[in-house]
Amino acid sequence: MTWVKFCGCTSWNDVELAIEAGADAIGMIFAPSPRRIAWSQAQAIARRLPQDLDAVAVFVDPQPHEVDAVRALFPQAWLQFSGNEEPGALARYGGARLKAIHVSGEDSEAALEERAARYDGARPLFDAYVAGMAGGTGRTFAWERVAALARRREIVVAGGLNPRNAGACVRAVRPFGVDVRGGVESDGAKDAAKMRAFVRAVRAADAP
Repeated sequence: MTWVKFCGCTSWNDVELAIEAGADAIGMIFAPSPRRIAWSQAQAIARRLPQDLDAVAVFVDPQPHEVDAVRALFPQAWLQFSGNEEPGALARYGGARLKAIHVSGEDSEAALEERAARYDGARPLFDAYVAGMAGGTGRTFAWERVAALARRREIVVAGGLNPRNAGACVRAVRPFGVDVRGGVESDGAKDAAKMRAFVRAVRAADAP
């Protein structure tokens, strides 16, 4: 089944909604963002997080001590890097890593594969490129550009996904996972109905 991640969770209530909707992972943003999580809220989540729910800590060009502090709080968390981090900077962390690859209108399939290959050991997360933004763009990209790569390695697709187009994305790419933030929100807050609808759309697309 496709791994479903709800990003931008800022409280235990968001996490509860993700669990009830059937998500596989929750993302917490530890970087400048409208959805940056307060440290006290991250601590509250860490105390109650179920073992079968993946935690993903999102960074943008972090300092090592910032990552180390989050890893101490969430030892089993995935680490997602969404900035201009160099491959060597990521290699020091080992373990489960995601590297955002921002897709512009000029990027070819070969160019995207080459960029992903630079980050050995990190699962690529493809998101739409918008100047000055590291994520949360609300825009999609041409999914067919990563469909061939998804047949050779595990990738995650993000960018502009919502309950209406998630199924089409899964059928077109067959990725390891999909990542959504704004597409399951209303008025800047997680929307339980949209979250449930998103998971239903993905699971319907998963069906043979």
